[in-house]
Amino acid sequence: MIRLPDLPLPEPARTQLAAYQHEIDAIPEYATRIKQGSKRFKALNKKGNPTFDSVKATLTRMCVGARRCAYCEDSAAHQVEHIRPKAFYPELVFAWMNYLYACGACNEYKNSRFAVFAQGTGTLTKLRRKKGAPVGPPVSGSPVLIDPRFEDPTEFLELDLSDTFHFLPSAPEGTVAHQRASYTIIALGLNTRDYLPVTRADAYTNYLSHLTCYVEAKQKNGPPKRLAQLEQTIRTHHHPSVWREVKRQHPSLQDMKHLFEAAPEALTW
Repeated sequence: MIRLPDLPLPEPARTQLAAYQHEIDAIPEYATRIKQGSKRFKALNKKGNPTFDSVKATLTRMCVGARRCAYCEDSAAHQVEHIRPKAFYPELVFAWMNYLYACGACNEYKNSRFAVFAQGTGTLTKLRRKKGAPVGPPVSGSPVLIDPRFEDPTEFLELDLSDTFHFLPSAPEGTVAHQRASYTIIALGLNTRDYLPVTRADAYTNYLSHLTCYVEAKQKNGPPKRLAQLEQTIRTHHHPSVWREVKRQHPSLQDMKHLFEAAPEALTW
């Protein structure tokens, strides 16, 4: 994951989302707000609704790569995901800043997984609601899940480029940052879905190939158009977190180090 660009939603869509949310907020009972919020979102989040057409168009512009999922960066993004689950936070069902574009697999895997550091104790508390239990508001507290709308996940996560291509917490064990990274990795299945590390390894190979082509073209005084095409290919390739890690770790990557020495401008891509 990488931090998503903060693009504004066009005013007509923002105004209509606020109206949708006001409708839910006006319901007095929390349990009914949950039920009605989910029902209304399902009914309104459809092609042809100008508000959600605008939401999806803006989220597409914010996507990593060519409309890739903000979580796994591998599959095409086509579902409006609630970062804070609508099953617990009806007040955010139609909140623009609670949306990102995700693939179906990530949306299904994450589902209503969410946790907070409980207010007062700081204890990591996973939000759960047992079947048949009373439907009440969740524990108050700050979110554990890393939010790419507001935060840079690469400040919490690092990628093992030498072996497993698994995401790992970058902070020491026992720290809040480590807890957040570990929870995010598990909640989103970033390592346990075995095809994801494989596709990250493939992305690494592709970045290596494209950067090699760029350096060779540069050294042969190739046409600027060709160099620009290769740069754009790298900038828009899926799994941009792999590229971020390549840049961060390049001094220790024997197959990459000499390429960045020959093309230091690539560190700014």
